[in-house]
Amino acid sequence: MKPRSSLLTEKEKSCMKMNWLVTLAAVCVLVPSVHCATGSGWCYHDASCNDTQWGTLFPSYCAGNRQSPIDIVSASATADSNLTAFTFTNFNDSSALTKIANTGKTVKVTLASGVQISGGGLSDTYDSLQFHLHWGNGSSVPGSEHTVNGKRYAMELHIVHSKATYGGNTTLAVKDSTGLAALGFFIEIMSGNETGQPAKWNLLSSYLSNIITKGSSFPIPAGISVDDLLVGVDRAKYYRYLGSLTTPTCNEAVVWTLFKDPIKVSKDVIDRFSTTVRITDTSSQYMTNVFRSVQAAQSVTTQSSSSTSGYSLGLMCPESCSGEGLEPLTLVSLHSMVLLDRYCQQRRCCQAEHSKMKLVFNGCD
Repeated sequence: MKPRSSLLTEKEKSCMKMNWLVTLAAVCVLVPSVHCATGSGWCYHDASCNDTQWGTLFPSYCAGNRQSPIDIVSASATADSNLTAFTFTNFNDSSALTKIANTGKTVKVTLASGVQISGGGLSDTYDSLQFHLHWGNGSSVPGSEHTVNGKRYAMELHIVHSKATYGGNTTLAVKDSTGLAALGFFIEIMSGNETGQPAKWNLLSSYLSNIITKGSSFPIPAGISVDDLLVGVDRAKYYRYLGSLTTPTCNEAVVWTLFKDPIKVSKDVIDRFSTTVRITDTSSQYMTNVFRSVQAAQSVTTQSSSSTSGYSLGLMCPESCSGEGLEPLTLVSLHSMVLLDRYCQQRRCCQAEHSKMKLVFNGCD
């Protein structure tokens, strides 16, 4: 009797080969250390392999119905009380960024083990694997992947995570509908004429000159933490939806979190990405417009008003009224203003000021 393998039909063999290639391509996207011959099967710049062709080239997922990126319509996002605060483990570690590499499609930074996220409505703890960026053509042509109310930002930062239970096995993670978690941060051009800001972004982008050609990499010296790169972002405010990888093989295995506040970066730092790294060798074109077009809308959620409107009010009573100051109150919602009213009634006069919202209440009797 012939071995079972020799009895496989040509169709079965073709299917097995396709499944193997799909899994390998997904691993290539996620794990920088893997050398991938399949990477040449898609591109951003050539009409024969750009994102308009991905659904044909990789039909298993890229032609699916849970594809990313999408346009976030803020008015359509529904409230979800489960979207609580995140816990970011070792995001403050200044040695967490280990290597920066030119993949020929993007700039990717590998993260050290021990960097994790949990909370934020996620069902599990997730290991942080790497982050990479998407951009257009300098500061003049925006290149974020996701858009908000039709607005495209200058760049977008993606921090990619895998469920900790998989121990870094991304082959298993991409087979799980929530096996991956991606944190998306919009990058906006800083107003004014400042250059080289923020300082840590300027430092990170200075390493681009060491990875001009495809396949090159450079060890990142200690001195930059993930937190350093997320300056100015309130990480308690975000959108959530279930989507996919934004590059082939577009596996529909990603829990997406998109933070509402953008990271503000000076124009010269943003321009450095599209004028330094190249697609292949030093004679090839610069890496520009490395983003996928917006896909079909998905169901988007965000925090309920009670979980995002918390703020502190500092109550101050002039000496002429009470003889002493009052301790700040933390109010969990605007409805808690009634507490302020009652508090004021206990003093002949006082002033309440909320610095962020610029609300000032005077003359409480």
